[in-house]
Amino acid sequence: MIKTENLTKVYEGVKAVDSLNLSIAKGEVFGFLGPNGSGKTTTMGMMIGEIEPTSGSCFINDIDVLRHPLEVKRIIGYMPDGLGFYENLNARQNLKYFSEFYNIKPGDAEKRITELLEYVGLKGVEKKTEGYSRGMKQRLGLAQALLNDPEVIFMDEPTNGLDPQGVMQVRNIIKDLASKGKTIFFSSHILEEVRQISTTVGIITKGKLIAQGTLDEVRQKMQKDQLFTIVVKATGEMPRLTNSGIVDASYVNHTAMIHARTDIRDEISDELVRNNVHIRELRIEEKSLEDVFLETVYGGTSNAT
Repeated sequence: MIKTENLTKVYEGVKAVDSLNLSIAKGEVFGFLGPNGSGKTTTMGMMIGEIEPTSGSCFINDIDVLRHPLEVKRIIGYMPDGLGFYENLNARQNLKYFSEFYNIKPGDAEKRITELLEYVGLKGVEKKTEGYSRGMKQRLGLAQALLNDPEVIFMDEPTNGLDPQGVMQVRNIIKDLASKGKTIFFSSHILEEVRQISTTVGIITKGKLIAQGTLDEVRQKMQKDQLFTIVVKATGEMPRLTNSGIVDASYVNHTAMIHARTDIRDEISDELVRNNVHIRELRIEEKSLEDVFLETVYGGTSNAT
């Protein structure tokens, strides 16, 4: 449904997006995760035809975005970060104005707008948008993005600046849209946001895609050292292990924390049995996605968001 081939954007000699290759299937909720300034918004701009790539291509449902921008716009919806509405108009009037860009017949537009205002929780709200909260504007932005009943919906930081209730409302809408077969592409710099609603994710930093796949696949791809961490606990005294596959090990009381380049649990078990050591626990300890993400993208700092 969405495919990019070496998509690149250069500004004044700097690659904002560097040879991006993405493949997103129909019906996926794809979370595009990366720190601020990593190239997420530029990527999305090229995908929806608002920014011309320096090189490379993007296809939506096999339609070349650069060559056939109007065809693409008929099947996509876009919710930008930093929504803009005519503040002297109410929600219905704003949507009515935007519906004219899609050549929706007036009668059909009224019906569609009524459905969407109820869907996003703005039914019966008559005040002008100048008096809207951030959450109300986000919901109206979603309604605008859905006006043409798009097959693919792009959302740039859709929960940015919302309170917890607003975040939950937007998440529920995204999940509902996905259940109806829509393909969702949304960007975020918040790991928890991506984890909550994505079926697949892509991690971008400094304009380069460093991993794509399910959350588990991405965590495995992003691990830098590729070392296995093996935890061994014994009932009695833990001897110093001699297996040649051990890179390093630390021993505290009856527990050993081992780093190895391969999974050597069987060999460790055999060695302990030979030494008449009763094994209480022997397991692989995998890094969490948070640990891997912080280490890879933020250099191990804790201020990721």
